[in-house]
Amino acid sequence: MKLYLDPGHGGSDPGAQSNGLREKDITLDIALRIRTILKNDYENVEVRMSRTSDINKSLSQRTNEANSWGANYYLSIHCNAHNGSALGYEDYIHSSQSDSSTTAKYQDIIHSEVMKVNQLSDRGQKKANFHVLRESNMPALLTENGFIDNVQDAALIKQSSWRQKVAQGHANGIAKAFSLKPKQDDGSGVVYKVIAGSFKSIENTDERVTFLSSKGIESFVDIVSISGDTWYRVQAGAFSSRENAEKRLEEIKKAGISDVFIVAGNTSGNSNEEGSSGYSILGQTFLSPEHMNLFVKNINPDAIELGIYYLTFGEYYGIRGDIAFAQAMHETDYLRFTGVVQPEQNNFCGLGTTGPDNPGASFETPRQGVLAHLQHLFAYASTKPLPGKYPLVDPRYDLVKRGSATTWVGLNGKWAVPGDTYGQSILNIYGRMINTTMQNLENVLKEINI
Repeated sequence: MKLYLDPGHGGSDPGAQSNGLREKDITLDIALRIRTILKNDYENVEVRMSRTSDINKSLSQRTNEANSWGANYYLSIHCNAHNGSALGYEDYIHSSQSDSSTTAKYQDIIHSEVMKVNQLSDRGQKKANFHVLRESNMPALLTENGFIDNVQDAALIKQSSWRQKVAQGHANGIAKAFSLKPKQDDGSGVVYKVIAGSFKSIENTDERVTFLSSKGIESFVDIVSISGDTWYRVQAGAFSSRENAEKRLEEIKKAGISDVFIVAGNTSGNSNEEGSSGYSILGQTFLSPEHMNLFVKNINPDAIELGIYYLTFGEYYGIRGDIAFAQAMHETDYLRFTGVVQPEQNNFCGLGTTGPDNPGASFETPRQGVLAHLQHLFAYASTKPLPGKYPLVDPRYDLVKRGSATTWVGLNGKWAVPGDTYGQSILNIYGRMINTTMQNLENVLKEINI
């Protein structure tokens, strides 16, 4: 079964915006989760996405791509907006479809499965003349997953756990509509990750991801530490069955890549390879405060300078302060504070934030806010007593299970949303920080050599 999965909007088109949310971000998050569920849990299903990152793509490009690929089904993910006065879930098929059509039958199934889990009011099954429904050659459905400008719906939309439920509902509906066969676990409790290349340079890694995408193979960059060295790896799937992992490996080899291998680990995420569960939180800070500040100001010229605090407190607590800085950029949208937390809170890591009615902790100064951030990381990464040079300002320090996340990926599902790729998102920002710094230094070297 070939599913074309279309996260609405993207790039310069944010879609609906309200309550600290952008539709393009929510639709991409839900769609990525749907893809993961389908590919991990079911046999004989291919998923192609209109976008897997924040890029522009026209409506015509999306439907043309689905048509030329020969998709069996087109699923477009959206959120709604209507002056804050409406709420709930609804979905659409094209207005030309009869109630007895195959398209309508698929809508019945998926609508029912999504409504079982999404905690939203039911606005019904509808018809419309939307482009993606009209111009797609296959049965198509567009779902509107809550109203982003309604406080009640937005509180749910912000929750990673809710978005996972919604993704599961969509996946359940697709599986039921197309009679997908569940994958059989071999009973070993082992997950097999297919690694399509491992590099010292993140630029080479990005090139590999782009190449695989051109061959219809989705992948992402994972940063690991092996024997003290940092490696950038391209992961192109994770399977409970060794046989399925071998099939993906052969697919990648046929695409022309020979340096592909399989890493086996248990389902808790611990691999039989040192450090493959994620780059350690404890360790050296490599980037200078100037390079940290310069990175964010290239994106947000009005950003305040926090680099010196992340270096100072990072070195004192033995935490990688530059990666903690990357985490702050992830949490605050590069210090633009487009979410619930406001700039005057000096809360750079979302401490205590649970939704629009609870923006979390506040700190008197930026310095104190960074100190609380590093103390909270220390609680997760270490079981040692907190060093006493600085006062404890983290209000949630004693709520952390000490030593429960020693790596950045280990923070997944523990720190904040999105739960299942949180650490990877931080490390990807850190990778861009390294790239930016290297480029800046290369430019200086060129000037010296002139």
